[in-house]
Amino acid sequence: MTALAGATAGVTAAGGARLAYRVLTRFPPGGEKAWARVNHRGEPVTLLEGPAAATGAIVVALALSGLSRSGFPAASPASPQRDGASRSLLALAVAGGGAVAFGALDDLKGSGKRRGLRGHLGALAHGELTTGTVKLAGIGATGVAGALLLRRPGDSVLGCAVNVGLIAGAANLLNLFDLRPGRAIKVAALSAGMIGAAAATSGGGRGITAVAVPAGAALAVLPEDLGERAMLGDAGANALGAMLGVAAASSLGRPARAGVLAGIVALTAASEKVSFTKVIARTPALNWLDMLGRRRVPASVQPE
Repeated sequence: MTALAGATAGVTAAGGARLAYRVLTRFPPGGEKAWARVNHRGEPVTLLEGPAAATGAIVVALALSGLSRSGFPAASPASPQRDGASRSLLALAVAGGGAVAFGALDDLKGSGKRRGLRGHLGALAHGELTTGTVKLAGIGATGVAGALLLRRPGDSVLGCAVNVGLIAGAANLLNLFDLRPGRAIKVAALSAGMIGAAAATSGGGRGITAVAVPAGAALAVLPEDLGERAMLGDAGANALGAMLGVAAASSLGRPARAGVLAGIVALTAASEKVSFTKVIARTPALNWLDMLGRRRVPASVQPE
């Protein structure tokens, strides 16, 4: 039943993302030009894919949270399991909603002159408030809100802090992979699979549903991403990452959560020193996966 519920949630989120993409591309907020960018080849793409994926996942998460709280389809609405599932899905929507909003702000208003944590915090140290800094603070705040929704009786302050780190850290990390077609979505799908497997092993039913929602929404827009017609942008990558962070926080045990957070911190720190694109290009297995479903890159286009 848990697997079926997760599959249903994922398929529903995928349908929501496809519908949102169709609506947003037909009626783009602020006009089509506001969302138009060029990709690594210098070809035009739209950033509306990100808000569409996030919207599909958030709407489904809110709907499932409400249904779960009401006791649908069966079982006692007052049961701890049902309450936990409802709070996980609500946390998913809160963290994802904050991340997509602040990510869109950076997409639409950011200059691109400052990159990475070091760039934005360095600018702040010199009195310059960038949209990237505002985004980091906003995602951190909604990460706190999501972690508080996940908090259970007896949870320590440290445990809650780890959950905040998972949500905000995953939001930032996934965005670092959104440099080539399909890459961030592939990373999201692999991460979702690992979280889902851990949830199934531990019997965490609410974790399976929570991870299925962002995974389904992300996979729904993969054809546009691989086809180089659209990209996630900060709005989409930050939102999907935040929601996967919520899924990890709600389904993994304490040691696993601490391990995942350590990995996120290590990769984020490494990104300030090395190019993920160059590392992937030099590693045959990673390069094969990265190129799967993509158009071939001309020799003249060098990794950044």
